[in-house]
Amino acid sequence: MHAYPPTTAHNQTSTPAPDPVIEHAWPRAAKWYSIAPRPARAPRLPALFSLTGRISLLAAAHMKYKDYYSALGIERGATDEQIKKAYRRLARKYHPDVSKEPDAEAKFKDIAEAYQTLKDPEKRAAYDQLGTHPPGEDFQPPPDWQQQYSSAPFSAEDLNLDLSDLFAHLRGEARRGPRGAMRGRDFEVAVPITIDEAYHGTQVELDLNMPEYDQQGQLRRVPHAFTARVPKGATDGQRLRVPGKGGKGINGGANGDLYLNISLRPHPLYRANGHDLYLDLPLAPWEAALGTSVEVPSPGGMLRLKVPAGTQAGRQLRLPGRGLPKPREGHGDLYAIVQIVLPSVITEHERALYQQLAAASAFDPRAHFASEAGHAR
Repeated sequence: MHAYPPTTAHNQTSTPAPDPVIEHAWPRAAKWYSIAPRPARAPRLPALFSLTGRISLLAAAHMKYKDYYSALGIERGATDEQIKKAYRRLARKYHPDVSKEPDAEAKFKDIAEAYQTLKDPEKRAAYDQLGTHPPGEDFQPPPDWQQQYSSAPFSAEDLNLDLSDLFAHLRGEARRGPRGAMRGRDFEVAVPITIDEAYHGTQVELDLNMPEYDQQGQLRRVPHAFTARVPKGATDGQRLRVPGKGGKGINGGANGDLYLNISLRPHPLYRANGHDLYLDLPLAPWEAALGTSVEVPSPGGMLRLKVPAGTQAGRQLRLPGRGLPKPREGHGDLYAIVQIVLPSVITEHERALYQQLAAASAFDPRAHFASEAGHAR
């Protein structure tokens, strides 16, 4: 969607960054996406012009401009961290598995396409060099743009391109081996799972269309369906590497890898932070005042929790080792956050008891107001 964290191999400089031609999708629905560039001719096609008065085919191409910064709701000078935060916020909002927005699928695809370009420094620089245009307006890349940034095999039949096609073949994305062998590209796909699946581990069925060159040199989408294992303890935002399931190698080159971007679906009870889980614990006023013992749920089953007398609202009661599994051994913790809950309806007898308590108690919950207000003057 292995090792933890998602193997160190993909962080090495020898491994190329994932390619944007695969859009983020979700299991069993990825086939609805177009996750490959439009079919393009193979390399070794003649350019229209050269430096001696000739320009590239790409300079004659027409395409619709997409404002990737606007798609993520950020400024052009946004930092990498701001780009990541904006993507995660919007991906959660428009993910088709959870969103009720009527156009969630289209927006999710646009958000993923924008993020795939802007998160990569090389692709972002190339995008910025295209200039700014009104969204949806026909435009042409600068005459020297392809020479500087792209090695895409566009032909004279591919003059109406999608903007994402420009970034599918940036220089340096594929590693060449000996004797012309070329390693396949790395791809990535979004895989949302439940907290229960993260706790126990799961398998996801992936149905993807990956771009491959056929024997005639045409770039085509080829369906790939397989099962990927998500080990227990996978956390929100983790990237899991599936070796050899990316793009097909050329001339004997090794296949690329597939990266699964894990996200946790919202849960009605738990909130996850790494391997720790958080749970709201409602208590009646007398339970918090007198102390009690209550049962609380956890992914591993019901637990007995002791609540000390005088427990305040907002206090975190820790149940060690009851969170999500950790990579090698042990578990995170489960935190029960106390919330004092009053009954919405009370009987006359209960009201009388509250009145007796009010008359007998000298407790003033606002006693600090006067002293702190005096210091503020």
